[in-house]
Amino acid sequence: MEGKSLNYTVLIEQDEDGIYIAKVPEISGCYTQGKTVEQAMERIEEAIRVCLESRMM
Repeated sequence: MEGKSLNYTVLIEQDEDGIYIAKVPEISGCYTQGKTVEQAMERIEEAIRVCLESRMM
């Protein structure tokens, strides 16, 4: 995976409690949350890596 650059669409929604939910529609089950948009974006990058690595096993 290192050295490759992949682009995915990330959807971010704010829930009723003010938490931002980030998800990647192209990768089933790939989602995370954060207190800010920036935090959600940082976390979704890691979530994408984990989701893709788990599919390679």
